[in-house]
Amino acid sequence: MDALSLLDAGLNQCAVVVDRDGGLLLALLTAGLVGGTTHCAGMCGPFVLAQVSARLERVPLSAMSEFRRLTGAAVLPYHAGRATTYALVGALSASVAGHVGALPGLRWLSVALLALAALFFLGYSARGVLSWLPKMPSPGGNPLQRRWAERVSGLARPLFGNPTGWRGYGLGVALGFIPCGMLYGAVAVAAASGSALTGALGMAAFALGTVPSLLAVGLAGHIAGRTWRTAVARIAPAVMLVNAGVLGWMAWKLVA
Repeated sequence: MDALSLLDAGLNQCAVVVDRDGGLLLALLTAGLVGGTTHCAGMCGPFVLAQVSARLERVPLSAMSEFRRLTGAAVLPYHAGRATTYALVGALSASVAGHVGALPGLRWLSVALLALAALFFLGYSARGVLSWLPKMPSPGGNPLQRRWAERVSGLARPLFGNPTGWRGYGLGVALGFIPCGMLYGAVAVAAASGSALTGALGMAAFALGTVPSLLAVGLAGHIAGRTWRTAVARIAPAVMLVNAGVLGWMAWKLVA
């Protein structure tokens, strides 16, 4: 089979997944859009700004142009690296959940994962109003998560010196492993699919959703990022509430 045939077969398989699991993929995309604006921009914004500064410092003033400024601020290799890590985590978690869920007596696993993710998004929507809803711990509040985040950041630090091309991509791959509350909820949704391809595409959609807010930070700094977050924060609870409803409905359909 030649490369074109393989590509065609892969695209057809992806189309089947999108048609079959479109609701799940859309839920992860919107979670990325909202969560990326209200959470990820503040958490990952400093990483983006550090890369933007390092990239633009290497461009001679005589060669600086609007195009170079925009491409330097976009840090696309970094985003591609994050998406790769998220997709691999999604594929692995979904594959494990699919095999475990196939065991006798464990068919409820997908239902439990969807219900957990629905509760997470519901808690996000109602945060500050219904304090009894479960909340995901922040990386800074959990010693184990904090140590892991520090270890990952330490290993990735040498790549910040010249975060272009494959170095920028590698930086994104590495920093994609930093623990994040929103990421936990997204992985639970991806794992519930029980399909490695669906899990990978779902987490790639989540990563894509986080890009706009980080682009805003990279292009115009934290001030623009805060302005963008303020605007989206007004509709975030409603979007997360809809997400929780969709995931809850999907869990119900599995047991009905």
